[in-house]
Amino acid sequence: MARTRLGRNESISGWGFATPALALVGLFMIWPILWSLWMSFQTGRGMNTSFGGLANIQRLTQDPIFLKALGNTMTFLLIQVPIMIMLALIFAVMLNSPRLRFRGLFRTAIFLPAVTSLVAYSILFKSMFSTDGLINQLLLSIGILSEPIAWLGDPFWAKVVIILAITWRWTGYNMIFYLAALQNIDKSIYEAAKIDGIPAHAQFFRITIPMLKPVILFTTIISTIGTLQLFDEVQNITEGGPANATLTLSQYIYNLTFRFMPSFGYAATVSYVIVLLVAVLSFIQFYVARDRK
Repeated sequence: MARTRLGRNESISGWGFATPALALVGLFMIWPILWSLWMSFQTGRGMNTSFGGLANIQRLTQDPIFLKALGNTMTFLLIQVPIMIMLALIFAVMLNSPRLRFRGLFRTAIFLPAVTSLVAYSILFKSMFSTDGLINQLLLSIGILSEPIAWLGDPFWAKVVIILAITWRWTGYNMIFYLAALQNIDKSIYEAAKIDGIPAHAQFFRITIPMLKPVILFTTIISTIGTLQLFDEVQNITEGGPANATLTLSQYIYNLTFRFMPSFGYAATVSYVIVLLVAVLSFIQFYVARDRK
């Protein structure tokens, strides 16, 4: 009886400590999710909304701006993420070599962009890639260009600038994960490979990548989520232009909520498109990377 009473008192004390945290999680995380889900079925402008059923979903299929934003976001995802992951892997392997001098300096230099301000570096890229910016002046001075490129005024080159910007910022971030994982691989595996005469490039594809598969899966998923939520770079460099050529889903949600006549219900519906894409793509990545027995 005494033990039962003691266990009950401990349980009550435990719930007493956990309840404030659970209440805050429910208030600031669970409730907004449920409310946004309810809002996604609302139609109307501003606060004058009413239940519209599947009207917002129907509107998605007929909205050319949404389809443009979706296409742009998937373009950034399919081009930038593979480039960034491969660059991070290559840098990590190079900087993991014990024969490389000043490894700490190089690691810091490559990782440094990841801790810079998103707004600050976006404005810097905007200045560098302007028509009379540093990049055009450099390319003109060495004879690669005969006339300046309108980087931010051309749909193709504007996409290139965005891809360069996010690759520059996030490659070092992923590299750190690979460096940490590489240092946990037994060096005797590589020594045995050298004795067997396996060249360096074969070691990379047959040893390094398979051993890093869980970390590669993790970085691919977080990079996918980050790219699907891409907002800061586009907002500060191109503002979605020219002619919505770099508009992303997150920026379209922002425009629907704050720049255009507020359409909170439709904005919530678009946000759940991102949720669905994250879920589907994460499932596909887990499925492709699963261990086949």
